[in-house]
Amino acid sequence: MNGPMIRRLSHVALAVAALCAAPAAAAGPVVDAPAGQVEGSEAKGIRAFKGIPYAAPPVGKLRWAPPQPATGWDGARDATRFGPACMQPGPRGPSIYAWDLPAMSEDCLSLNIWTPQDAKNAPVFVWIHGGALTGGSGGDPIYDGSALAERGIVVVSINYRLGALGWLAHPGLSAESTDGVSGNYGLLDQIAALQWVKRNIGAFGGSAGNVTIAGESAGALSVMYLMTAPAARGLFHKAVAQSAYMVSAPGLREPLNGMVPAEAQGTDLAAKLGAADLAALRAMSAKEIAEKAPATGYFPFPVVDGKTVPRQLVDSFDRNEQAPVPILAGFNAGEIRSLRFLLPKPPADAAAYEAAIRTNYGEFADAFLARYPAKTIEESMLAATRDAMYGWTSERLVSNQAALGQGAYLYYFDHGYPATDEWKLHAFHAAELPYIFGTAGKTPPLWPKIPDDLTERKLADAMGDYWASFARSGRPQAQGQPDWPDYSDDAGFLHIAEAPKAGHHLLRGTAALHEAVMCRRRAAGDIPWNWNIGVISPPLPPKVAGCQ
Repeated sequence: MNGPMIRRLSHVALAVAALCAAPAAAAGPVVDAPAGQVEGSEAKGIRAFKGIPYAAPPVGKLRWAPPQPATGWDGARDATRFGPACMQPGPRGPSIYAWDLPAMSEDCLSLNIWTPQDAKNAPVFVWIHGGALTGGSGGDPIYDGSALAERGIVVVSINYRLGALGWLAHPGLSAESTDGVSGNYGLLDQIAALQWVKRNIGAFGGSAGNVTIAGESAGALSVMYLMTAPAARGLFHKAVAQSAYMVSAPGLREPLNGMVPAEAQGTDLAAKLGAADLAALRAMSAKEIAEKAPATGYFPFPVVDGKTVPRQLVDSFDRNEQAPVPILAGFNAGEIRSLRFLLPKPPADAAAYEAAIRTNYGEFADAFLARYPAKTIEESMLAATRDAMYGWTSERLVSNQAALGQGAYLYYFDHGYPATDEWKLHAFHAAELPYIFGTAGKTPPLWPKIPDDLTERKLADAMGDYWASFARSGRPQAQGQPDWPDYSDDAGFLHIAEAPKAGHHLLRGTAALHEAVMCRRRAAGDIPWNWNIGVISPPLPPKVAGCQ
């Protein structure tokens, strides 16, 4: 062997020796939780643990049952990737909310945690995603918890069963239940996730004694049901409800408020899917059920079963049966601009619009038309549906909690930017989310692009600070920003436009108008208070004791 060859081999040997001597790639952070050991990832001082199972969903022949205990594991579980999303239909067309669907599975009951590396007894913020109880995932990029966690809180996002797989009621399912009920499986999943948090979050630096539940749209609907669910009592200590809607819900077997009973809806769905019995329904693939159920007219919703959901939300809150916790709630100026499917076909002209309102709203017609005039039909219809669903609910929530002596904070998100104004989507439904989570660069592909400028960054900083502060102490505060008045302080609220500004009496008298209409419908007993607003409202029932 010649000299140059020997030298080359020596260099190779030295290189191999150097590689063997080099330390192995740094492992991710490992947490020993009561549920098991998990290994996550870390970036910029924030540790992330993803796809941790909090329960095992019944699947296949055991489908449609309460969540079961999660299966344990040996060693450190890889927690660097989100778990699969719960089964859901694909988008039916272009949507600003649509993502490319991730992997989906019936085995989807997992949660994700973002925590500061030095967290100890930190506040916990549990996020429940929206999506009409039909779509979405706790792993959607817009819900990345890193920026909120940088403010010293532990952020948790969860998955829960969706659509018919999560909310179906059926006589056969009720017969199997020891309680004689069915439906609400998605809500039971959420309760199971909170129970997991109570048992395990201390290992991640969080305080099980300082938990805030939070959600937007269907997530906020879920927050309200958790506030009134006996099984959820004591599992959280504050609540955030963004664009919540306290609409009427179906009864399990009786036609509450004019709605088809949930068991009858389930029987109808099975027939339309060609399933002769429960066994045949369970034999269908989860994908087939998720895709076909919406086309039959089935819409998932919580069920008043007398157990998990004791009664209509308005009744529970009026009886002061809800959790006595501080609340932060609000809605957006342009809620319906991106939800136009909630609007009926507009009348032919102003005269037809006014005639319909006078027929439908009786003695309240003048008050209705003063707020939603006939001369601007489109804007009036957008505003009326927004106020009757989201505005009325938000003000009712803060009013109810203030009456219990709890902190109650109302907001009105009224912020726009060039893309939203160009697309006529000013302050649309869910537009506040990237500001709260600090995820302006992680919105869905068709979402109006948020400018990367000082105004937008300052607003995101302020909103993130307010939300994190509320999770910490029950009082929303932000450095260099105005104090957020409690609703008990002369109907105080925060107007969030180009910058936050404190105010009083948001849309004065508007929530009271919709409360009066709802009260009459509730008293009548055969009329829902859902999306039947304005020109498609049923005629106003007669005045009764206790209602205006």
